[in-house]
Amino acid sequence: MTEPLVPEDELEFRYFRAGGPGGQNVNKVSTAVLLRFDAARSPSLDEAVRARLMKAAGSRLTNEGVIQITATRFRTQERNRDDAVERLNALIEKARTAPVKRIRTKPTKGSKERRLQAKAGRSKIKAARGKPGLSD
Repeated sequence: MTEPLVPEDELEFRYFRAGGPGGQNVNKVSTAVLLRFDAARSPSLDEAVRARLMKAAGSRLTNEGVIQITATRFRTQERNRDDAVERLNALIEKARTAPVKRIRTKPTKGSKERRLQAKAGRSKIKAARGKPGLSD
């Protein structure tokens, strides 16, 4: 069984009947899992991670700040539960790594010269497109 990165008591699992393969079993057994995690009020997340997690959750986030993950990939309830926990763990791991700040750099002298030469070349090409004057 996959261990969640947040305490187990902060997770809520709901089970329901899933569609797809399973034969007669599919109509009788509740194998699909809906994992609910209240990210907005979770004491185990700090503010920066919470903000990144809620942004990364996208459409899985409700207006109340609850992340909902539905797992129906497997035929057994236990494997679907593990799948939902793994997907939540992946979201949390992604949110725990802070984005790397971009370091601004200046263009090199050579790149400035190449840019100016290219501009001058384009200018000559465009100037040559005009109508011939009286001197021509």
